[in-house]
Amino acid sequence: MKPPPLRSRKLSRPLTLLLGLWLAAGLLGALGTLTGCKQRPDENATGPIVVGAYLSMTGSMATFGESSKRGAVIAVEEANQRGGVLGRKIELVVLDDQGRAEEVGNAVLRLIDVNGAVAIMGEVASTLSLVAGRIAQRRKIPMVSPSSTNTAVTQIGDYVFRVCFLDPFQGYAMAKFAREKLKISRVAILKDVRNDYSLGLADAFEKAFKRLGGSIVGIESYSAGDTEFSAQLTKLKPSLPEGLYVPGYYTEVGGIARQARRLGIKAPLMGGDGWESPELRNIGGADIVGSYYSNHFASDQPTPRATQFIAAYRAKYNEAAPALAALGYDATLAIIDAIRRAGSTHPKAVRDALATTKELDAVTGKLTLDANRNPVKPAVVVRVTEAGEVFEAEVPPE
Repeated sequence: MKPPPLRSRKLSRPLTLLLGLWLAAGLLGALGTLTGCKQRPDENATGPIVVGAYLSMTGSMATFGESSKRGAVIAVEEANQRGGVLGRKIELVVLDDQGRAEEVGNAVLRLIDVNGAVAIMGEVASTLSLVAGRIAQRRKIPMVSPSSTNTAVTQIGDYVFRVCFLDPFQGYAMAKFAREKLKISRVAILKDVRNDYSLGLADAFEKAFKRLGGSIVGIESYSAGDTEFSAQLTKLKPSLPEGLYVPGYYTEVGGIARQARRLGIKAPLMGGDGWESPELRNIGGADIVGSYYSNHFASDQPTPRATQFIAAYRAKYNEAAPALAALGYDATLAIIDAIRRAGSTHPKAVRDALATTKELDAVTGKLTLDANRNPVKPAVVVRVTEAGEVFEAEVPPE
């Protein structure tokens, strides 16, 4: 007689799941040990407190990243000169996302999991901040954007903050300036159709300009990286615009200015804070002179706090401080201030402290964050001259 066949003992489904989770956790722990991965900052540590930054240090928007980084460096150096925070030094870790959405996730995850950042600062481009913000919210790590103005950025969730004004206000500010200061009533719009920042700003300007009694006489589009804009400008020219609103980045604006003048369009160009870069005049030459853009900061209309920053920036980098540097400073300052007030490096505690930021003495003005984690602040309008950008007007919040 044959013996009965051996039977495998089946585990119940709940036990199988628990065993699988236990094995996975052990494997992840082992991998973390091997790679130096830090899942959460250690509040009992005595080493530096890591503040991460993901920025476009290379690529077409590299001047944005460099300016933001420089401001952040000054904020960290000043904090460390005063003894740091919670008895520990601040360490700024900056990773390059190359200005590419596909690289942003890698940079943010590395800052969180490898470098152990208690909070992260970035980005300038709203499109990139939208990608990173979703990761920060999911991982419960506070993120402060220095200069992403698209409304959707802080709508991601309660771990995402910013220290710059929003596109609806920025669009309104330039529309109000165009109508009341420049006395313009007819404007054409040329926008970057693949850029959330440009689309949001164009929409805000159009609505505000119409509400203020102006007319939009034509709308055309281009894509970042384009170098030829003659076809769009040729379509807009017959509408006889008194102003040309180009809510894009300096990388394309200079070429648009040159081609507009070559086609006989003499109307002033107007734009947003994406214009700010020393490269704007290098690319646009004399054709960009006499144009205007909204911004967060004007170095020739400084407050006492801004005067201090301008002097520190010039001493360190031997050049005038751009607005993006001031915002990089303010974003980093807000994080450091939140860690200090929280009395903790735990991301939840830092987030809660950020949410209660009030009257922080920042470079771009007294910083108070509203219930949606956005600041309420005025905008400035600067005029492009051969020597640089100069203060033209201030537009208060509506």
